[in-house]
Amino acid sequence: MFGSVLIANRGEIALRILRACKALGLRTVAVHSEADSGLRHVALADQALCIGPATSRDSYLDIDRLLTAARLTGAQAIHPGYGFLSENAGFAAAVREAGLHFIGPSPEVMALMGDKISAKAAMMKSGIPCVPGFDQALPQDPAELERIAQAIGYPLILKAAAGGGGRGMRVVRAPGELGQAAQLTREEAGRFFGKEDIYLEKFLEHPRHIEIQVLADAHGQAVWLGERDCSIQRRNQKLLEEAPAVGIARPRIVELGEMCARACIDIGYKGVGTFEFLYEKEAFYFMEMNTRIQVEHPVTEMLTGVDLVEQQIRVAMGQGLGFGQKDVRQVGHAIECRINAEDPWNFVPMPGRVETWVAPGGPGVRVDSHLYPGYEVPAHYDSLIAKLIVHGASREQAIARMRVVLSELSADGLHTNAPLFSALLAHEAFQAGGTDIHCLERLLAAGELKQGGAS
Repeated sequence: MFGSVLIANRGEIALRILRACKALGLRTVAVHSEADSGLRHVALADQALCIGPATSRDSYLDIDRLLTAARLTGAQAIHPGYGFLSENAGFAAAVREAGLHFIGPSPEVMALMGDKISAKAAMMKSGIPCVPGFDQALPQDPAELERIAQAIGYPLILKAAAGGGGRGMRVVRAPGELGQAAQLTREEAGRFFGKEDIYLEKFLEHPRHIEIQVLADAHGQAVWLGERDCSIQRRNQKLLEEAPAVGIARPRIVELGEMCARACIDIGYKGVGTFEFLYEKEAFYFMEMNTRIQVEHPVTEMLTGVDLVEQQIRVAMGQGLGFGQKDVRQVGHAIECRINAEDPWNFVPMPGRVETWVAPGGPGVRVDSHLYPGYEVPAHYDSLIAKLIVHGASREQAIARMRVVLSELSADGLHTNAPLFSALLAHEAFQAGGTDIHCLERLLAAGELKQGGAS
């Protein structure tokens, strides 16, 4: 259906998409800001075009500039990657209206799943378990708001209906906190997502974060490709992901995966996607669906051997999956660490110039990164500079390999969070497995993670 792809992103994911396009024989177009002219995918693309200054709103978030770039370069499809406009239904609709192919689900399905209230209603209709709560936009009236809260029971969590990425969320533990918390969450929702609607759910105290990777085509076929445990987080931001999830009965995972695949068919989903759940006391609760490729997709690729980005592009071209659920196999254990240019202990971003860059290697090791010696990490974007992914026959082997990989990583000129991961992987809490989403913050607050990797 198309022979050229404009990559509407930057950094490691842009390079990842470019490689998949080239493997499929597709012509590639790289767009970049003025700050990103030296990125590797820009040099490797068949054509490159600067679309604006460093600020995201004037470059990667400017829909008109992206569509103009596609028209000027003759690109026939647009891949949004993750972040930026990847889950913007308006962007997907504008791409379609311009006569181009959006590599992702339809704008209608993106809008359905992008709003947490409508997404939850759709999942309940498909039989997916959800967190108990008030599944409509909350009223402004304080008395009515308190009546709803009392019916659900404290503690509660307020969430932005259009939220994501850990923003627009606030825990409420007592009635006296509710009014101000609702006002602040509405303001944050409007500021970050352009929509002030918020909703209310029961707050789970010690959940794990488990997600199911799905892949669906336009011919009524959908498969799930295993789960990922994304419970190592700080302020609701994922830092480390692994698969399979430790300590959860396999039949429960299989049941959940099959439900997610059926839900894809129910809503007419096309492409790659991720269903995200909280897991507590042997029960799963749907949170949201990410309608794009995930940062942590390499974990699933290492276990299954399925190239998710290539499959995403093939589906957008109208091709069927070419394999069924019975063909999906998970082998061994995989772990991913997100390497950021930041202080490893206070998490302050620390952009700078890369003096040397030596990527680790060895059996079962993969490094996804756009770094090279001399590269200037800009201050304008997310601080992610590399993803370290390892695969082992067992979780113990995967942990051992990741510890070696972290010790080999060399990015002179930058401060990175690699020492944090070295300390975490050495700690008995992580090695035991099955940690909840607050584990890392508890360890940091207690001073149990020390530089050098000793617990």
